Amino acid sequence: MTTLTLSESAAARVAAIAAKQGKPAVLRLSVEGGGCSGFQYKFDLDAGAEADDSVSETDGVRLVVDPVSLDLVAGSTVDFVESLGGASFRVTNPNAAAGCGCGSSFGI
Repeated sequence: MTTLTLSESAAARVAAIAAKQGKPAVLRLSVEGGGCSGFQYKFDLDAGAEADDSVSETDGVRLVVDPVSLDLVAGSTVDFVESLGGASFRVTNPNAAAGCGCGSSFGI
């Protein structure tokens, strides 16, 4: 099974957001149709993993992905990046054949 990776900076950011909201430190990554390149990434805090989710853990923070989305993001790394343009979660996806400038959508 191809794994997903949650960077230490992304894990720290998820932990901080979850603590502030009083929720478990579980980040759900899913893929939806749309965006400027065909698919877009969606991030949500979740209560926990479903039975068929793929789960990756970094520093006590879990990254969960459903089986359908996993086909599109297998082998990816989720990072948290801060720059002059703002701060955001970014996905480095080896499956993406095309991307967009905003980094939130991709094509296969």
